[in-house]
Amino acid sequence: MSEQRKIIHDDNNGLDYVLVGDYYIPMLALPEETRPIGYWGMLRKEYLKNHKSGMYSYLLLTGKLDSYLADLNEQSQKQYELAEAQMRSAEGVTEKLKAQNPIEWVRQCNNIRNRVREIVLSELVYV
Repeated sequence: MSEQRKIIHDDNNGLDYVLVGDYYIPMLALPEETRPIGYWGMLRKEYLKNHKSGMYSYLLLTGKLDSYLADLNEQSQKQYELAEAQMRSAEGVTEKLKAQNPIEWVRQCNNIRNRVREIVLSELVYV
C-alpha cells in the first residue's frame, strides 16, 4: 500500500489539495469582504440571479461577488443621497415648509424619495 500525503500542491494551477477519503479536494477560500452588501446590493444580487445568471455565476465562482455588491451598494447610496438633496433644494422642500405645513412637507419628501429610488434602481441596480 502506497503512502499518500494528506496535502499536496499543484504548481500548474497554484492550488493546494487535501486528501478526503480516496479523493483530493481543492482547498479553496473566498476572500473576506468586511463592507456590508446593503439594500441596493441585495436587490442587485437578486436581479443578477434571476436575469443575468452568467454574470452572477462568474462573480460567485471568482470570489468577486461580495466586493462587487458592496461597491455597487456604496455607489447607489451616494447617488441616492445626492439626487435626493438636489431634488429637495430644487423643489423648495425646506425646514421652513416643514414648520409651516408638516403634512405637505412629508408628502413632498415621500414623493422625492420614491422618484429617487426609481432613478437609482433603473440606472444602477436593474441594468
